[in-house]
Amino acid sequence: MPVLVRIPTPLRSLTKGQAEVEGQADTVAGLIESLEKQFPGLKERLVDESGEMRRFINVYVNEEDIRFLQGDKTTLKAGDHVSIVPAIAGGR
Repeated sequence: MPVLVRIPTPLRSLTKGQAEVEGQADTVAGLIESLEKQFPGLKERLVDESGEMRRFINVYVNEEDIRFLQGDKTTLKAGDHVSIVPAIAGGR
């Protein structure tokens, strides 16, 4: 099912500059696989070697953090909006 994915600026080089792309999947994990097929190299920026979401990457489905849902097993439905947000740290 088609979902809209918002891509953060640091990853747009992988999506040919696109800020929003469409993916097809039933779960967040499936969406990452779908995006990898369209934009090779994106998955390794989101998922670590063990297949877990990287700690500094936040993913939201309809503005809800997937960490408080079912993680990468969070189900998606047509028309959902998924946002990929890299964590920002720094300052004093």
